[in-house]
Amino acid sequence: MSDILHTEVAIVGGGLAGLTLSLALASHGVDTVIVDREDPAKALVAGFDGRVSAIALASQRMLAAIGLWRHVSEAQPMWDIRVSDGASPLFVHYDHAVLGEDPFGWLVENRVMRQAQQAALADHPGLRLLAPLGVASVERGQPGSGAPAQLTLGDGRKVSARLVVGADGRGSAIRQAAGIKTMEWAYRQTGIVCTVWHERPHHGVAQERFLPAGPFAILPMTDEAARDGAAGRHRSSLVWTEPPERAAAILALDEGGFVAEMRQRFGDHFGALGLVGPRWSYPLSFLHAERYVDHRLALVGDAAHGIHPIAGQGLNLGLRDVAALTEAVVRARRLGLDPGQADVLEGYEDWRRVDTVVLSAVTDVLTRLFSNDIAPLRLARDLGLGLVQQIAPAKTFFMRHAMGDVGKLPKLLRGERV
Repeated sequence: MSDILHTEVAIVGGGLAGLTLSLALASHGVDTVIVDREDPAKALVAGFDGRVSAIALASQRMLAAIGLWRHVSEAQPMWDIRVSDGASPLFVHYDHAVLGEDPFGWLVENRVMRQAQQAALADHPGLRLLAPLGVASVERGQPGSGAPAQLTLGDGRKVSARLVVGADGRGSAIRQAAGIKTMEWAYRQTGIVCTVWHERPHHGVAQERFLPAGPFAILPMTDEAARDGAAGRHRSSLVWTEPPERAAAILALDEGGFVAEMRQRFGDHFGALGLVGPRWSYPLSFLHAERYVDHRLALVGDAAHGIHPIAGQGLNLGLRDVAALTEAVVRARRLGLDPGQADVLEGYEDWRRVDTVVLSAVTDVLTRLFSNDIAPLRLARDLGLGLVQQIAPAKTFFMRHAMGDVGKLPKLLRGERV
């Protein structure tokens, strides 16, 4: 029996969503075990993940409420958002000052967020991270039996839990083992990601430019650290979308050729610019699970849904899962209920489904609408941008949505404890 670990919640996957969920649950006294195939040290290496994530205002409130945000060492406030369509003179400009003093959110390097998560683990000595370690099998028993689920790990140990959470990404083995089907397709686009230095400051403005090949996003980052008394260079993260063949050709260029291609799309309003560090690329696709729960099982983050990065909301969608599931589990425990029972999990799914389906559909439509150079569509979308810019109520709604501040929010997203 010494080889069986007993816990309330077992989370499979220690990525951005999985570790955040573990910290949210632990901060509310829920005994939790995380099992992750990746070595935690490997996830902190600079070459592991070059992406930068937009943390919406509501998501940041949650991270602060669970004690994670204080460990984030670098975060660039996003004060304004500017959306434009190629060479069109029409655009949408979102100014945070219209809504108050808070920014729309923060831009944080994924590497920095992982560092913060691992530092925050030390705040919860009872929180157990088993890594690098795989899950060999999951036995969830029969509905109505009252028996807990049991995970068999790659080293032979077993974990007994009232609730198993699949946070193991788009290719989720936990989801597949449960027989949960998905709707998915590829966009025939590759996202090129890199960090750029530039001569002039970005003033915290995030830019989304729609080009015929797809979105071209310039996301403000913190400046480089000062060296030898001189101020560090200004930096932005670039998310550059191209068809796979074209992306491969661009990535194969030497640094000079790559920067020349980049400058054609970047423009000259930031002055001189160059490349900082390596380049990464990611195939872009869509995924949505037919359901987010099963007997003693809940899915969060990319295991439940994966969307195009066109609106920068992928991680925020997963963090809203975290907030909703944490509230469902904590409330159930306070009522003396089993956190893995059907009505608790169905409540979580009902809470998350509408928001996820709507945002997934919107990002898919926007991707198809803006990733082309068809004249009638170009005219329609330009008129749409112009109308949103001029109609104050519509513009205010979209600004609040960018902050993650619309709909029935879980308490954590309001900055409150459950």
